[in-house]
Amino acid sequence: MSEASAVSEGSGLTLITEGEWAGWSRWIDDPFEERAGPFYDKELEDGSFVSAFRAEQRHMNGAGFMHGGCLMTFADSAIFTIARKAMGDSRGVTLHLTGDFLDPARVGQLIEARGEVVRAGGKTVFVQGIVTADGQPVLRFDGIIRKVSGTRT
Repeated sequence: MSEASAVSEGSGLTLITEGEWAGWSRWIDDPFEERAGPFYDKELEDGSFVSAFRAEQRHMNGAGFMHGGCLMTFADSAIFTIARKAMGDSRGVTLHLTGDFLDPARVGQLIEARGEVVRAGGKTVFVQGIVTADGQPVLRFDGIIRKVSGTRT
């Protein structure tokens, strides 16, 4: 697994207190994202959000570039980070996700996703964004989130 940063006690969105990701948060109770990432989130001074992770060898395909499925998994996670304020206390599921691969990402690069909510109303939130590797665009994405009711079981 990636860097074993200290995390504050609890579940859900949890603050990282040590290491490269100190000051960032991550979802510690999402087993899939823990295996795929882990992915980290931070609210910026302007009120927008950024998601990030460090590219490791395990994220690469046979050609030595980041696997497209890894980038899309990260984008899927990032749409929920970007839409956090629009979602409020609601839970959601990905209704639609598309991506345009722009350039390869490599081991060691800082992978970040930023974007914006294009439209939010009722039960649907539309998000668009860009994933970068050390600041260079590697994936452009659009996602639609459907708010759902109920609790986790």
